[in-house]
Amino acid sequence: MSMTSLKMKRIIEERLSDLDIRTSFNRDNNTMRIELRETREGINIRIPNVITKYNQHGDQAIDELELYLRKSLEMMKETQSLIGKEKSIYPVIRATSFPKKTKAGKQLITKDHTAETRIFYALDLGKSYQLIDRLMMEEANLTEQQLDEMAMFNLRSLPYEYKTDTVRENDFHFIATQDGFDASRILNESFIEMMFEKSEGNFAIATPHQDVLIMADIRNDVGYDILAQMTMQFFSEGRIPITSLPFIYDGEKLEPIFILAQRGRKKD
Repeated sequence: MSMTSLKMKRIIEERLSDLDIRTSFNRDNNTMRIELRETREGINIRIPNVITKYNQHGDQAIDELELYLRKSLEMMKETQSLIGKEKSIYPVIRATSFPKKTKAGKQLITKDHTAETRIFYALDLGKSYQLIDRLMMEEANLTEQQLDEMAMFNLRSLPYEYKTDTVRENDFHFIATQDGFDASRILNESFIEMMFEKSEGNFAIATPHQDVLIMADIRNDVGYDILAQMTMQFFSEGRIPITSLPFIYDGEKLEPIFILAQRGRKKD
């Protein structure tokens, strides 16, 4: 029998049955929420993404999800401080629909990015991270500008190795280190500018989910179709999906594009 959303929800609940949590399920968008009873802090999971990984990898996919959930929920029980941890602050990309407040009512620190994406800030805890709220920032005596400058400085110190695949004369570059900040690398302007200058056709970027950054040198119309399919596949598989729309970068700004509605023009 095929796996359904409700079956997967029950499997996840059984795996976490020893924890003091409560769960809910939004049928409209197939999202499951798991939160600590005491604080109401928690995590949202898109069940179709979990099922996709389960169909590909079997129980291993659920084992990895369980480990991620347990570590993340455990971290949420602790009161985190930014003091002395300035080198562990990074920006993270989220969809604009991602809530700016936690379920407990804490105001998260954000910054505008594009029509599809917004910047949040995170304290790296090793196996997981915690989004930074206003109280955490103020207790460390930081301003939003200082927080942003720290996060961007730390982002530039991350490795930027990428893998390249050439398909139908179009080059696709992937960063997927699984450090939690792969999509965030789109915010490193000098790196993006370098990749833009190296491209021969139109330069496109995609952040389908948190754990991958796709950069594409599009040299013909087929390249746009390949990028669209690739981005949608990654979006459907991601643990924390961001956007299925790629961006065209013209050397100055990012513009979301509907691949099937238009075709790009090569760079001069």
